Amino acid sequence: MPEPVIRPVADPDRDAVIGIFNHYITTSFAAYPDKPVPPAFLAVLREGAYAFDVIEAGGEIVGFGILKPFLPFATFARTATVTTFIDPAHRHQGYGTLLMETMIREAKKRGIIMLLANISSKNSESLVFHKKYGFFECGRMYEVGIKFNEIFDIVWMQKDLAPRQTVLKEETVPLPD
Repeated sequence: MPEPVIRPVADPDRDAVIGIFNHYITTSFAAYPDKPVPPAFLAVLREGAYAFDVIEAGGEIVGFGILKPFLPFATFARTATVTTFIDPAHRHQGYGTLLMETMIREAKKRGIIMLLANISSKNSESLVFHKKYGFFECGRMYEVGIKFNEIFDIVWMQKDLAPRQTVLKEETVPLPD
């Protein structure tokens, strides 16, 4: 594996980033859109991001990671979402690990203590990857997506970046009928 460099995304990275994203759009449940996105979609990926980094190896963009606010309210300033994508030709070479570790470090620098990821239930490899890095399933939205004529769930996974000795949880209040 060439010595990788992780750096903020720049405009010249647009085609490589969108190419990776479009691969997953057209071949898997990893990216949610149902058809390829144009190069201008880079602005959508970048919008509001705390960090939007590419990983480069041998002069080639081999993946990207995004750290974004969970919700746009100060109430949730300590919570963020993380997304990573690796070019299919470079998977299983440690680049995903490097990106995830970078996103976690960036989150901690920003005072983020809860990291979330939303993943298609049909993307078992990503579910396993996140579990490997300490994420656990914290919620599921059933049958909310349809892609390739298949219905899928969105699985929410969570990682506590600042575990405490005791976790105070409110009692669950039953929902009214």
